[in-house]
Amino acid sequence: MPERSSRIRAQLIVLSAYVLATFAAGVMLHFIPSLHPITRVAIADTVATAVVFAFSRAFENSSVYDPYWSVAPMVIAAYLVFGLNGEAGISVRKWLALLVVFVWGARLTFNWIRGWKGFHQEDWRYLQFKPKWGAFYWPLSFLGIHFFPTVCTFLGCLPLFVITISERPVGWLDLLGAGIALAGTLIEGTGDEQLRAFREDPANKGGICDVGLWHYSRHPNYFGECTFWLGLWVMGYAAAPEAAAWTAIGVVVIVALFVFYSIPAAEKRSLERRADYAEHQKHVSAFVPWFRK
Repeated sequence: MPERSSRIRAQLIVLSAYVLATFAAGVMLHFIPSLHPITRVAIADTVATAVVFAFSRAFENSSVYDPYWSVAPMVIAAYLVFGLNGEAGISVRKWLALLVVFVWGARLTFNWIRGWKGFHQEDWRYLQFKPKWGAFYWPLSFLGIHFFPTVCTFLGCLPLFVITISERPVGWLDLLGAGIALAGTLIEGTGDEQLRAFREDPANKGGICDVGLWHYSRHPNYFGECTFWLGLWVMGYAAAPEAAAWTAIGVVVIVALFVFYSIPAAEKRSLERRADYAEHQKHVSAFVPWFRK
C-alpha cells in the first residue's frame, strides 16, 4: 500500500507539472499574438519544456519529462484545430488529424503512466549520463534530455500547421497517411504489449524477447513510432504538396534519432547484459520487421 500511495503521489505531481506547463504555454501565446504561428507555438513549446524541467530538477528525476514526447503533439494539434484556426470551422481533414494524433499520443502516454513506478525509477540512459556528465548533468539534461526531444517532436508536428489551414478536398492520400500513422501506432502498441507480457513472465528473466513482432525486428516499437511520424507527414503532403520539403524535416530528424542513437544505445546495453545477444543480432532485423536470416 505505501508503494502504491507513493506512486499515485508521484503521478499526481507529474500531472501538475504538465497542467502548469500547458497553462504557461497558453499565457505565452497570449502575449505574442503578432508572431508567425510556427514561431508562436515554438516559443510556447519551449516555455512548457522549461516548466517540466523545473519539476525534473526539483525531484531529481529527468523521467518527469518522458511523457512530454507524446503529450505535446496532442496539445499542439488541439491548439491548431480549436484555437489558432478554429474560426474556419472543423473540417474533415482537421478531425482526421486530431484522431490520428490523439490515438497515438493517448496510447503512448498511457504506456508510460503504467510503466513508471515513481520518483525512484528513472530511464536507464539518464542514470548512465549522471556519472559521465557530473556537475554539468542538469544543464546538459535541459539541453539534451528535455529541449532536444522537444525540438524533434515540434519538427515532427510541422505537417499539422499545413493540415489545419488547407482548403484542399480530402482525398485518398489523406486516408493513406492516416492509415500509415494508425498502423504505426498499432505496431508500436503491439510491440509494447508483447514486450510487457514477456518481461512479466518470471521464466523469461534475463532472456531475449523473441515473440510476436520481436521475432522479426529487434526494435519493432521504434519502427512503429517512426511509421507514425511518416504517416503524419504524408497527411501534410496531401494537404499541401508545395510544403512537402520543409514539413519533412521532422520525420527525417526523428528517424535519424532512433536509427543513429536510440537503437545503437539499446543494442549496446543488450550486448552488455545478454551473452547470446550477438547471435540474436545475426538473425533478426534491427529496425524494419523482416524475415529472419
